[in-house]
Amino acid sequence: MAAAIVAVVVVVLLVIVAARTVRIVPQARAGIVERLGRYHRTLSPGMTLLMPFMDRLKPLIDLREQVVTFPPQPVITEDNLVVGIDTVLYFTVNDAKSATYEVANPLQAIEQITVTTLRNVIGSLTLEQALTSRDHINAQLRSVLDDATGKWGIRINRVELKSIDPPGSIQEAMEKQMRAERDRRAAILNAEGVKQSQILTAEGQKQAAVLTAEGQKQAAILRAEGEAKAIHTVFEAIHLGDPDPKLLSYQYLQMLPQLAQGSANKVFVIPSEFAEAFGGLGRAFSQVAGAQGAVDGVAAALAGSDHAGNGAVAAGADASALPPALGERGDPDAG
Repeated sequence: MAAAIVAVVVVVLLVIVAARTVRIVPQARAGIVERLGRYHRTLSPGMTLLMPFMDRLKPLIDLREQVVTFPPQPVITEDNLVVGIDTVLYFTVNDAKSATYEVANPLQAIEQITVTTLRNVIGSLTLEQALTSRDHINAQLRSVLDDATGKWGIRINRVELKSIDPPGSIQEAMEKQMRAERDRRAAILNAEGVKQSQILTAEGQKQAAVLTAEGQKQAAILRAEGEAKAIHTVFEAIHLGDPDPKLLSYQYLQMLPQLAQGSANKVFVIPSEFAEAFGGLGRAFSQVAGAQGAVDGVAAALAGSDHAGNGAVAAGADASALPPALGERGDPDAG
């Protein structure tokens, strides 16, 4: 029984010794080994052996990039406004030994140096500059923090301002200013649109008027050319037909009703050729009347053939009354 107890004790001791001797370090971790209270070495990822009861392994340090968000910090700007600023910090541990022995609480130290640097940077800027110069602020913060944390074995990769919150009254004033600016821009854009619309409308009307004038010009030219061609054709037809004065007089009389069709026509201008035309018409009508009298005389002579003496006298009188156009087979215009 005693031997069994001893065996169990020995096994337990062996397990304890093995557990304190064999250690496994995960990937992206680093371990600090102290021997008899002093720094001995830094363990890399993998399995390693320690001296039991002499070596002590401190808590493993994460070598991956870490993200830390700090609570809002009140900062006074150059124009004496208190704003709350949230910051986000990205850092990486490069040296596990320095991060373990150079600073007691790395996160608290980073937070405090971030706050003081942020106050120095924001204190030299106005609120408007702080709102529009985040890249400049981030670059300054990163430069200062990287220099300060380099001896701690920590590298600052990136610093971002998560939010900048001015007081409520300032926010209301900024919103009113932005609303007024948007209204001004909208009015300007509306005026520009109306101006452009009016310009385009005027340009369209101008082009339409020009095209209309060009169309009327071409129509007038074509109409004048057609009328000229028609007049030329009529003139050639008249000259080729060689009309006599009677035909011309008749055409003049046919044109008179067309001249009188207008409601405002009160005065008629009669060409000088109308006198000759009316004279020719009068001679023609007199010749027709004389011919009709001769025909009536011949009929009367034939009807009174039983009175030879009287008929001869009547026939002589009728023959003397005939116009030269019927008594002589000559030119009717000779009389």
